[in-house]
Amino acid sequence: MRKMAVVDYGKCRLELCDGGVCAAVAACPHHLLKQEATYTAPMPDPAICRGCGQCSLACPFKAIVLR
Repeated sequence: MRKMAVVDYGKCRLELCDGGVCAAVAACPHHLLKQEATYTAPMPDPAICRGCGQCSLACPFKAIVLR
């Protein structure tokens, strides 16, 4: 079973991210983590997530983990 990014929305603090842009979304090298609009929570797609962990490392609030 492969790992994938999972967002803990209770820890996600987009109001503290730079201009409401999720740092984890910007860090995804494959552009697979999506943010519909500024100040909206990022949405991983389990079907296409490669489990590289870059988004998890980039999130300053540790709201994204690999499972």
